[in-house]
Amino acid sequence: MHVQDMQSETNTHDPSLLHPLFSNPDGDVILGSKDGEVLFRTHTFVLKTTSGWFRTLFSLPQKCSPVVPDVIYMEEGAAILESLLSMACGLPIIPPTSYDAVDPLLFAAEKYDMQGPLSIIRMLVMTPPLLSQPLRLYAVACRFGWEAEAQYASTQTLSLDLHSELHRASLQSLSTPALLNLLQLHRDRREALRTRLDDPPFVGGGTAVCVACGWQIDYHTWRELKYKIILEMDVRPLGDTVVNTGLLEWPEAKACWSATCPNPDCDRVLYDKGETLRVIKECVEGLRKCI
Repeated sequence: MHVQDMQSETNTHDPSLLHPLFSNPDGDVILGSKDGEVLFRTHTFVLKTTSGWFRTLFSLPQKCSPVVPDVIYMEEGAAILESLLSMACGLPIIPPTSYDAVDPLLFAAEKYDMQGPLSIIRMLVMTPPLLSQPLRLYAVACRFGWEAEAQYASTQTLSLDLHSELHRASLQSLSTPALLNLLQLHRDRREALRTRLDDPPFVGGGTAVCVACGWQIDYHTWRELKYKIILEMDVRPLGDTVVNTGLLEWPEAKACWSATCPNPDCDRVLYDKGETLRVIKECVEGLRKCI
């Protein structure tokens, strides 16, 4: 990496370009934004304490310090430098509101080995409105090994259809292990529910005889409802649309709850709606929720 090829300008600089928060004349180093429009005067001690990269830089042999320090032009723009230096110096910051602002901050903090700013950003990504983008949070958390944040984000992705084209770019940014772990979580929830729907008290979905009159019964309405449930879990593994609305409002559900024995003299209701809803809800609530 380079800091504008590590070229410093002459000792002269325009004082009007100094950022108001970083203009103390006691500062012995000046950092310049990549466009040269904003200067940040600070202390080598602060940079060496908060940045492994600067600690290495300033351990190199230095020429005698001039009365006015040279300007070191960085690769980052003014906004990124302001945020990083404010975090490093304990100054107030404006929290980022999108990952378009978070990602370059993380890149710069990682590049300059600034663990303090990294820890601050780690806390910021767990606040609104950044929490509304679980795939971006998951990508960041996996990249930096933030286990708790990655688990939380993986849970929030359960409301998303990972097969949708809308999420393709976000998924492509994930490492292979992170992507596979997320896909496995979504698939495991669907398959666990599929397996449970084949176990008692649910019927297998084939044919049987009515326990009341002995007429043959075809459980096709249950087969169709079960298929609908699995399809819904594939696009929204959270399962809330299944238990909260689907089992009450889907045409397949209504057909299931109204199904009766085909013997007109029997007319026994085939399925216990209340018990079926209870067991499915209990199953969904018990599914694995995070990677």
